[in-house]
Amino acid sequence: MQLTRYSEYSLRVLMYLALDPERLVTIDEIARSYDISKAHLMKVVHHLGLRGDVMTVRGRGGGLRLARPPEQIRIGQVVRSTEENLALAECFEASGSQCAIEAACGLRSVLHEALGAFLGVLDRHTLADLVGRRRKRLTRLLEAS
Repeated sequence: MQLTRYSEYSLRVLMYLALDPERLVTIDEIARSYDISKAHLMKVVHHLGLRGDVMTVRGRGGGLRLARPPEQIRIGQVVRSTEENLALAECFEASGSQCAIEAACGLRSVLHEALGAFLGVLDRHTLADLVGRRRKRLTRLLEAS
């Protein structure tokens, strides 16, 4: 399974903001630090704002910051909200499957279990876990870019 760039960028934005949760940061700053599209980040930040993870401050001197403590932002919840399709195989699709062996196949249950394990691990971790002891090193790496 591979996460979409949208999910990856969402997690990167949250990690960036978690490095200094009280500081207002601009989308331009995040885009420069990661060398990614400002336009793409605007969509990501909008979604994170709707989720209640990011708070925006408008006007001169404005920016964005975390709306909740990093310990309250679960990685599994972020991924579920940013991934449009967690269907690992055709038989997971809501629109139905054209698979000839679906009625007798054991693959669907194994993949369902695997997806549950994947999301279960993400659910055990918060944004604070991703940054935590790595804060200084992450900050240095982002400042160097």
